[in-house]
Amino acid sequence: MSSYPAGFRYTKDHEWVSVKDGIATVGITHHAQDALGDVVYVELPKPGSQVVQGATFGTVESVKAVSELYAPVSGEVLEVNGALNDEPGAVNGDPHGAGWMIKVRLATPSEVDALMDSTAYAELVAS
Repeated sequence: MSSYPAGFRYTKDHEWVSVKDGIATVGITHHAQDALGDVVYVELPKPGSQVVQGATFGTVESVKAVSELYAPVSGEVLEVNGALNDEPGAVNGDPHGAGWMIKVRLATPSEVDALMDSTAYAELVAS
């Protein structure tokens, strides 16, 4: 299996988005968590706040560094993965599953179309 699920879309900043019924689930990619090392803290926006495509929406802190998170899409934050407060390491263990970060109601669904598919993202990280 690829490290990058085929149904997801990806950014050059190593975030992923999976969309279902106009709701985007957002996280960081396997490549990003691997480069960061052990994640020890994740700072995320509050539900009800707005995120803008390409703008920062939070930070992820690892034993190596603090990195900004960039929104792959614009919209309203509906839900935040509260489990990451107690278990930030889920980002390392299952970055495309249990390690998801936020759920966003898409403001502009066409933004998703501009993101890379899994093949293009895999080529980006391989280069």
